[in-house]
Amino acid sequence: MNRKKHRKTKSRRLAIKIAAIMIVSVLVCGSAFGIYLLKKAELAADRSFETAGDREMSDLRDEQVEPLHDNVSILFIGVDDSEKRDQDTDNIRSDALVLATLNNADKSIKLVSIPRDTYAYIPDAGHEDKITHAYALNGPSSTIESVEELLEVPVDYYVRMNFDAFIDVVDALDGIEVNVPYDFKEQDENDKKNAIVLKEGYQTLNGSEALALARTRHYDNDIERGKRQQVIIESIMDKILSTSSLTKYGDVIDAIGDNMKTNLTFKNMQSFFEYAKDGKPYIDTLTLDGQDDMSTGIYYWQLNEESLNEVQDILQSHLGLQPDTSTLSDNSETDLAERMTKDDF
Repeated sequence: MNRKKHRKTKSRRLAIKIAAIMIVSVLVCGSAFGIYLLKKAELAADRSFETAGDREMSDLRDEQVEPLHDNVSILFIGVDDSEKRDQDTDNIRSDALVLATLNNADKSIKLVSIPRDTYAYIPDAGHEDKITHAYALNGPSSTIESVEELLEVPVDYYVRMNFDAFIDVVDALDGIEVNVPYDFKEQDENDKKNAIVLKEGYQTLNGSEALALARTRHYDNDIERGKRQQVIIESIMDKILSTSSLTKYGDVIDAIGDNMKTNLTFKNMQSFFEYAKDGKPYIDTLTLDGQDDMSTGIYYWQLNEESLNEVQDILQSHLGLQPDTSTLSDNSETDLAERMTKDDF
């Protein structure tokens, strides 16, 4: 009996030792992997860093902002400048524009897609035109100034990504889950006609399929196109934040590589982890309503003034650039009640 008990005790101790060694090994490997990813991301961020001309900060800001402490905005610019298309640099246009505002207090995000054919004032051109044409004038700088002019909010940071990076990121994540709104056939990133064929319904899309869904303009309009882009951005965020993607982070970093340019420093990027430390942040998507306009013989997306003003107000409030009218109203009513009470006496 004693020998059996001794053997069981010895076996139990051995099992505990093995378990402890395994746990320590996992922690050590995990830490090593984490350090490796951190260094890899830092090097990638350094390669991607650039400034938009001589722009140090937005003219709509009184002082420099920091993502860790302030409300900030980021403009995502999707461009098709891949070698496959062999485009002249002067003819490159922004194919997708999405502005995100981030509120540091409640860690919420608002996304607004700007239709590429939006009729807007282009400061560097000195006249109105399709906002997609701004990029060809002076790259990100012209696009940023045009977006600021349109939405009347500062653009603090920007991320310019080409289609190669988009495709590679989605593929590195083993695809993203998206609800395809309808059956469709579309060309691929190499302009091969009807290369992408999708059926309506919830499904996993690879990089080429996700890009085709984000870009197609033949089945609805620019507003719906913007909504699809917002859904795809959220789907990518969901996949990146899922635990199943932890081992894929290295591939995602490689996918971005030299296909992304941004004025965000690595330190800036690290600050945004605060928005996701408790899971996916709350995201509110906004729409710039308008209508088709062929009055000049050229197609434009003419914005609805009321819709534009509403979006401007929402973004300004989210960035803390205008007082909270609901709070002011409450305070005004309280002050009035107090004055009336004093007058009664």
